[in-house]
Amino acid sequence: MDAITIQILRNKIASLVEEMHYHFYRSGYSSIIRESRDFSCVILDRTGRLIVAPPMFFHAPVYRHLVGRILELYPDAGIREGDVFVSNHPYEGGLPHVSDMAFVAPIFSGGEIIAFAGSIAHKADIGGTIPGSTSANATEIFQEGLLLPPLKIWDAGRELPDIERLILANSRQPELVRGDMRAQIAITQMGASRVAQLCGRFGAATLREAFAAILGGAAAELRQAIVKLPAGTASAEGFFDSDGFDLDKPVKLAVTITVADGSASFDFSASGPQTKGPINLRPSMVEACVFYSLLGSLGPTLQFNDGMRDVLRFVYAPRTVTNSEAPASVSNYQMTNLKLVDVILEALAHFNPERATANAGSSSALGIAWSKGRPGQSNIQYEIMGSAYGGGMGHDGASGTATHLSNLHIAPIEILETENPCRITRFELVPDSGGAGQWRGGLSFQREYELLEDATVTRRFDRTRFPPNGMDGGGHGSRSRFVLRLGSEQQQETQGSGRFEMRAGERFLLQSAGGGGFGDPHRRDPEALAGDLAEGYVSAEGSSRDYSIEKSRIV
Repeated sequence: MDAITIQILRNKIASLVEEMHYHFYRSGYSSIIRESRDFSCVILDRTGRLIVAPPMFFHAPVYRHLVGRILELYPDAGIREGDVFVSNHPYEGGLPHVSDMAFVAPIFSGGEIIAFAGSIAHKADIGGTIPGSTSANATEIFQEGLLLPPLKIWDAGRELPDIERLILANSRQPELVRGDMRAQIAITQMGASRVAQLCGRFGAATLREAFAAILGGAAAELRQAIVKLPAGTASAEGFFDSDGFDLDKPVKLAVTITVADGSASFDFSASGPQTKGPINLRPSMVEACVFYSLLGSLGPTLQFNDGMRDVLRFVYAPRTVTNSEAPASVSNYQMTNLKLVDVILEALAHFNPERATANAGSSSALGIAWSKGRPGQSNIQYEIMGSAYGGGMGHDGASGTATHLSNLHIAPIEILETENPCRITRFELVPDSGGAGQWRGGLSFQREYELLEDATVTRRFDRTRFPPNGMDGGGHGSRSRFVLRLGSEQQQETQGSGRFEMRAGERFLLQSAGGGGFGDPHRRDPEALAGDLAEGYVSAEGSSRDYSIEKSRIV
């Protein structure tokens, strides 16, 4: 097939993914979809291999596992045009956690499956022990919500309402979940319809060949990039604060990377055993961390798809935190993802030091279950919290943003105060929170909340015990903090994720971790430090303490 046709079809698929993404976030009912954009939309080949990566990168490797399982459960004769499958099962479908629900629709041409359209999105509540479902201290997956193995919710173009009724009967927020589900099914069906139109225009055989060429091209590009790396082996390890259940016990994450002959092996078998608390990972999430880190280390020009699987090898040990077995809980997986990315990047720095970067602060999550909530609104508030990136060769870390993998959005104050009985009385960057370095780490931010009615607050976060590390002489970033009942005699700073009962009028403060610094702080450009001082990123005291640059050198 000629290169022009391949590129035209690749761009068609990329544009379609963007169109699906746009329509979904504009149609979503919950703030999780409308504001945070915690979802992905994709087009896959007939075996479930991803063609173009979605903005929500860590969902990308999930679809191959999910479609593979659907094809096992439903041989070709059992999959019909107009079907839509649903699943939220981390072990049967490879989903990140129970709150993430996937819908997949087959695409037919001439009576044959040509491709699949799919989407994954976080749901406001899917049952389980706590409102919002995403627990900080669940000890088994059954506490995290209703489990749906891959099954049909539409059959040959006919909706199966009993499946929807079953799902909604297990949700504390059925209206929100119904609205988001129906929007998600609609954009998945739209994606299938658009690809069917491409088959009519270009021919199914042409589309199949283009998909194969796109996948093969990504594999070839990755292989060529790896060939340029020095052969050898590098290892790294890091520690997660705790699993949320045993708060005094850190959890080890480890990787050994071997590069040889244009391929790479990632061995996670030295990671700690699977945990009682909900920070365990399924292999699909580990793959997302590897692909993300590898592409970041090699450079920005590589375009991810599932063809890259042919170049890599993954090694796991059973019943470890990076390869858990049912019924281990997983709802706090994303914090583990972010720590694992730092560990992988540290090992990859051995092979390509020019792309090395210090540790990022960990993005986190906040859930508030209000006793009543605002009239006409959900009584569950769910937020994705950002953090900061570490500094790297030639650049400072970004401040106050979602880190690694997700490309999520931080919910605006105006939306939160309009839809929920809370006031946000402080939202600001924290001076001196970025690790000192020739290239400074990004700054953390803090938010202060005042509760206007009684609520149950669930906080899921990391980096209170082990701050983000600097690199090549850079300082570490600030630790994360969560302070309950701020300004009262009962003020308390918690040391880990947890669930807390709070009263109307009480306040709490959350602060994300700052990014690590890169390089010797004494080598920082005086003009850059002057800019830091002028903007309030670094205080005068911090400048003297961390950089020791004479005032006469600061412009």
